[in-house]
Amino acid sequence: MSRWRDAGEVTEGWKEHGVRIAVTGASGFVGGAVCRAARAEGWEVHAFGRRASVEAGHVGGAPYRTWDLLGERPEPPEVDAVIHCAGSVTDWGPAREIWAANVTGTANAAAAFPGARFVHVSTASVYDPFRPTVMAREDEAPVARYVNAYGASKAAAERAAMRAAPDRTVVLRPHAVYGPGDTTLLPRVLGAVRGRRLLAVGDGRQRVSLTSVGNLVRACLLAAAPADHRTGRGAVGGVFNVTDAEPVVLDDALRAILRERGIRAEPYYLPLRLVEPLAVAAETAFRLFGRADPPRLTRYAAGHLAVERTLDITAARERLGYRPDATSFAGAAAW
Repeated sequence: MSRWRDAGEVTEGWKEHGVRIAVTGASGFVGGAVCRAARAEGWEVHAFGRRASVEAGHVGGAPYRTWDLLGERPEPPEVDAVIHCAGSVTDWGPAREIWAANVTGTANAAAAFPGARFVHVSTASVYDPFRPTVMAREDEAPVARYVNAYGASKAAAERAAMRAAPDRTVVLRPHAVYGPGDTTLLPRVLGAVRGRRLLAVGDGRQRVSLTSVGNLVRACLLAAAPADHRTGRGAVGGVFNVTDAEPVVLDDALRAILRERGIRAEPYYLPLRLVEPLAVAAETAFRLFGRADPPRLTRYAAGHLAVERTLDITAARERLGYRPDATSFAGAAAW
């Protein structure tokens, strides 16, 4: 049985031919996990990232080359698919740099591999940030308004990918990716602990869809796999929400994280109407003083989990054969 159950179902008939992929952003959290899983499947993997070097184990022993997607590109290998994990994941910083990394970088990655299948790892932040996201379907985004350059640029990056490779692009939209190596969600949660309180926004009863890195990797391999003519799976195009099996209640998720990390704290909820003005003030002060580091509180962070943020994954289940695991923070003490 394949390590990634669904990927194995799709690729089983192709191992004798070999599946060749390139992974951008391979030095990062998601890109590295994709490389390791693809190598475990026996795929030929070419890893690219901005860092000068990475430990071989991070990319599963795949050959690694430095590539700044905004600069000169190396000679691209011949591959069947590209899994594009590179880009800016910050909600704070110069808008021009975020747009360049996400939009220009995506277009350059797609153009570097003409004819290859292009799997673009996007984000659920392309949905409307000014209202709850309730079991949103893929056609509810992009929208006309965003709270920052991150959401707007990721929406534009989706369009850039579709323009560059209209017949060979798959867009995946995960939400709040977590797991071993997480550099965003878990650090933010732990950074909000003050003594015996974990400060959060909302009332704790709001439902959220989360995406484990294992589930996201599974979706990436399914999206990149060639068609299996025996099962009819693989080689589909389009946009797909990618989350864990079912949404969870925010308070339950926060308590599970605290429990796994051995932190003796309780979630303490503040209403968004009180927190949002503080976030605006913090952002304004940081800009006035030219601070490069982000404030602890931003409008994006305050509003992102203050209301329901859930995604419908029916399309991924039906068209990709995606079978995600349930949300779990087991082992989080070691992340």
